[in-house]
Amino acid sequence: MPQKLILIIDDDNRNIFALKAVLKAKGFDCLSAVSAQEGFAVMEKHDNVAIVLMDMMMPDMDGYQAIAAMKKSAKMQNIPVLAVTAQAMVGDKERCLSAGASGYVSKPINVDELLMQIENFTK
Repeated sequence: MPQKLILIIDDDNRNIFALKAVLKAKGFDCLSAVSAQEGFAVMEKHDNVAIVLMDMMMPDMDGYQAIAAMKKSAKMQNIPVLAVTAQAMVGDKERCLSAGASGYVSKPINVDELLMQIENFTK
């Protein structure tokens, strides 16, 4: 069975690098994209993306718009999205979830919490 892939969509390569390092150490295979459009292209190519870690604050298309676009796509609508954001104010989590995210992790990322959520959504 192919390894479940985690797709990281973040416009900051340092965030991608740090997340990949942590997830690879835990045995996950990761792909990354620096924009939502690039992320969509990755999902078109790979059928085994199990979960998307979506940065909510990106130029061009932000995470909210990207999740909305994914929900309209037959190929992407069932892939869970974990919102990853530096916005940790009251209401931000609810806003992400109501936009269609399956879960929410604030930056700086608590690795244990992130792994717990990934496990929950990729069972």
